[in-house]
Amino acid sequence: MTDYLKTQDIDNLIQIANQFTLQGKVTSVKAFGSGNINDTFLVTLDSSNEKYFVLQRINTQVFRQPELIMQNMCTFTGHVRNRLQLHPLNRRWEVPRVLFTKDDQDCCRDINGSFWRAISFIAGSQSFDTMQNIEQAKEIGYALGMFHNLISDLPPQRLADTLEGFHITPLYLQHYNEVLAKTSPCQSPEVNYCLKFVSDRQTFAHVLENAKATGKLPLRLMHGDPKINNVMFDISTQQAVSVIDLDTVKPGLVHYDIGDCLRSGCNPAGEETEAWEKVFFDTDLCRGILQGYLSVAQEFLTENDYTYIYDAIRLIAFELGLRFFADYLAENVYFKVKHREHNLARALVQFKLTESIESQEANIRKIIQDMK
Repeated sequence: MTDYLKTQDIDNLIQIANQFTLQGKVTSVKAFGSGNINDTFLVTLDSSNEKYFVLQRINTQVFRQPELIMQNMCTFTGHVRNRLQLHPLNRRWEVPRVLFTKDDQDCCRDINGSFWRAISFIAGSQSFDTMQNIEQAKEIGYALGMFHNLISDLPPQRLADTLEGFHITPLYLQHYNEVLAKTSPCQSPEVNYCLKFVSDRQTFAHVLENAKATGKLPLRLMHGDPKINNVMFDISTQQAVSVIDLDTVKPGLVHYDIGDCLRSGCNPAGEETEAWEKVFFDTDLCRGILQGYLSVAQEFLTENDYTYIYDAIRLIAFELGLRFFADYLAENVYFKVKHREHNLARALVQFKLTESIESQEANIRKIIQDMK
C-alpha cells in the first residue's frame, strides 16, 4: 500500500473515491485496516447521511477475475438483504453493501488499469485479532452461523468459484508431494517430525472431499476465510454485527468454514507463536463457538453435517500446516516470511494443534453430540 501511495497522490485517490459518491463530496482518504491482500482505504464524506465508506484496490495477482468477485458480492449481498427484509432479526445485523459509481457500475479502473471497488462502512463496530473470552467465542460462532444461514437457500451454482482449488486438501497434499519429490530437506528434529506427521495422514486428507463426492455432504456456499478479525462487533453491545472480507465467498463445504473458525479461534497461543510445543486446542472456546454457531445453523444442518464437524476441525489445522510446510520446502514462494525458518515454525504450530485436537477427539465429539 505504501508503494501505491508514493506513486499515486491523495488527489488521485480522492478522484477515484468521488466516482462512487452519490451524496456529498470526499473530504479525506486514508489507509485503513490490516489486510494483506487488497489495498484498503477509509473515505470520509461531507454527507449528513453516511459519513464513511471503504475503498479498495483489488489485488488482481490473487484474484485474476475481479469482475467475478463483484458479481458474486452483488448476488449474495442482495439475497441476504432480501432475506432480512422478509424476516427481520431481533438484533443488529448488517451485510456490507456494494456501492455503485455515478454511471451505475460496481467498480472502476484508474489510469494505471488498477481495479477499484467501494463497499459500505459498518459504523460503530470493531474487530479483534484474538479471542477475549467465552462470550466472544459464542458471538464468533453466531456470526458464522448467521452468515451461513442467510445464504443457505441461495443455490451455490449462482456464484462463481473465485479461487479454484482453495480449501481442497487433497490438492494441497498433491502439491506437497510434488515439492517433496524435488527437494532434499535438511535433516533436523523439527523437519523429521513434520515429514512423519504428513506421511501418517496421507489418507485422512481426503475425508471431506470423499464425503462431498459420495453425496454425504452437500455443496453449499462458504465464506472461505472466517477468522476472528473478519467478524465485526458492535462497540456498545459487544455483539457480533457483521462478517466482512467477502472476496472468497464461493461454492464449497461449510465444514471448511467451521474447521477454519475453530482452528483459528481455539488456539490461545496464536499462529505465530514460537513456543510451538505449548500449543493446544482449547475445548472451552470450542464449546462456545459451536454453541453460538449451532444456535442459528441447526435450521439447515443434516445428520451427516454433524458427523463430519470433528473431521473438519482436525483437517483444516492439518491443511494449513501442510501448506506452510510445503512452502518451507519450496523456499517460501507463497507466504510472506520474516526469516528462512518462518514457515517451518508456522507448520509446527498447526501440526501441534492438530495433535491436540486428535488427543481430545472423544471430548470434542461429545461437545458436538450434546448440542444437537
